[in-house]
Amino acid sequence: MPTSRRPLRRPPAAGSAVALALAAGLLAVPQAASAAGSEEAPAAVKARIHDIQGTTRLSPLAGKQVTDVPGVVTAVRSFGSARGFWFQDPHPDRNPATSEGIFVFTGSATPSVAVGDSVLVAGTVGEYYPGGEKAGLQSVTQLTKATWEVKSSGNALPAAFRLRPSALPTRYAPDARGGSVEKLPLRPGAYALDRYESLEGMRVSVQDAPVIGATSEHKDLWVTAEPRRDRTARGGSLYGSYREQGSGRVKVVSLLPYAQRPFPVANVGDELTGTTAGPLDYDNFGGYTLQATELGTLKDRGLKREVTRKQKDGELAVATYNVENLSPRTSQAKFDRLASALVTNLASPDIVALEEVQDDNGTTNDGAVDAGQTLKKLTDAISAAGGPAYHWRQINPVDGQDGGQPGGNIRTAFLFNPARVSFVDTPGGDSTTPVKVVRQGGKAALSASPGRIAPGDAAWANSRKPLAGQFTFRGERVFVVANHFNSKGGDQGLDSRFQAPARPSETQRTQQAKLVNAFVKELLAADRRANVVVAGDLNDFQFSPAVKALTAGGALTDLVDTLPRNERYGYVYQGNSQVLDHILTSRHMRSVDYDIVHVNAEFADQASDHDPQVLRWKP
Repeated sequence: MPTSRRPLRRPPAAGSAVALALAAGLLAVPQAASAAGSEEAPAAVKARIHDIQGTTRLSPLAGKQVTDVPGVVTAVRSFGSARGFWFQDPHPDRNPATSEGIFVFTGSATPSVAVGDSVLVAGTVGEYYPGGEKAGLQSVTQLTKATWEVKSSGNALPAAFRLRPSALPTRYAPDARGGSVEKLPLRPGAYALDRYESLEGMRVSVQDAPVIGATSEHKDLWVTAEPRRDRTARGGSLYGSYREQGSGRVKVVSLLPYAQRPFPVANVGDELTGTTAGPLDYDNFGGYTLQATELGTLKDRGLKREVTRKQKDGELAVATYNVENLSPRTSQAKFDRLASALVTNLASPDIVALEEVQDDNGTTNDGAVDAGQTLKKLTDAISAAGGPAYHWRQINPVDGQDGGQPGGNIRTAFLFNPARVSFVDTPGGDSTTPVKVVRQGGKAALSASPGRIAPGDAAWANSRKPLAGQFTFRGERVFVVANHFNSKGGDQGLDSRFQAPARPSETQRTQQAKLVNAFVKELLAADRRANVVVAGDLNDFQFSPAVKALTAGGALTDLVDTLPRNERYGYVYQGNSQVLDHILTSRHMRSVDYDIVHVNAEFADQASDHDPQVLRWKP
């Protein structure tokens, strides 16, 4: 498909003459004095779109008035509070760094233009930061307080720039050592983020695009323009390291009326066949976004929810599952789906470490902390689905101290099948008393079971405290630690204007990991053959500092690393298939079979945003 511009290796002959002159101080903006001697508003500058966009992320004309800006309307957004239209210059300059498209913001007013109108626009140049400037995202150059004149209608649209591997550098972003990249010259041939920025507001297209992020409740999905790079075993885009960030990832939303063209409901691995095209935007819910005026046809690739095998009689099955803010106020349908997954897809594990179990009245913030009704409703649903009569153990947190939704008091909890495994109940565990490792009969034991690991340590501020439990399976002591480390809230996004993006939340998770690592080492010091399983939502990647701290000294093995590389994921965020949940085992537990069971993250219809995991161990 033809593109609107071709990247050149030589510098532009003329380029953005007005912008360069203004930036150099060579072009004065005339000002007229009133009779009283006060200055009037600066006269508007006659410019083209590439003059406004310039060669960096910030417009050289920001804050200035421009007039007689020519272009053809390529798309209209006529809904919501951010209405407006995109228009594009059909006569581009020869500089691949300067975009030829821009958005005209009209607020809540529907603009009186149509696609194909040739217009002359006047307005104020501004930089809009989605989410506010402090959010750390990149800005969108736009025109506000605009007026326009329609010169003609029914004009052909500029050809869309086709996003494809040859046009997308494998390097994701320039490195400013944590600083802003806003003033760096755009190098669209060197960095994917620069390529996208050089196309801001312009028509772009993808062809036969694989879906790498399922349709969300907000009616968007993610595709990749690099169909052969870093793909998972089931068709996603693998986030395998801090350097592998998926250069081809683009979010797709629709500008088409829903009655005319319902938004496709897609799962990972499906495909938008044919052409998907529209202006390239940027927003605070997912970076660079193709605002589709033309949508490809959904091809269902038939992705199935996985079913793991049943544990054998002599195998212990331990699972982890983030049930995403579960409370009695959650719909019965979700309880039933979670139960079905535990019984059918996970084959009724003997022990389940649950995360995000809320108290009995959910987000009502009235001091309630008990979760007995939540867990009873879940275990009843499991029994109704044909599963075992699970028992549970948990410790109520101090009200408002464990993070999550206000009033929800999320915590970790254990389910276990008493027909196959015994829980060792040792009194003394509460929300503030730390569990200790003791010796009992020449072996390691817990001072309290269940008990919380170092609940008073600052590392657990506004975060879930790990729950340790002692179990017995076929005469073997098994220690399980259920975890839910602090979230990534406050971290800068992959597409942040700060590169490399800061990840301040890692500091707390690393401290949390060190505490759990130290606890496991105490168990191993008491009994070097202790069977220890550390499981849960660690909110971090297998290559992260936190997981390195958790496995330090060889105390634990992260089972994610035992899988083939293209199977190492259980969560999908902004089109990146990644690891947040983990199961780790102590070195004595060698005969382990491990599986991430893909039932949620890749699907538009989810019971949770996390996939569960299970290990099977034969003593």
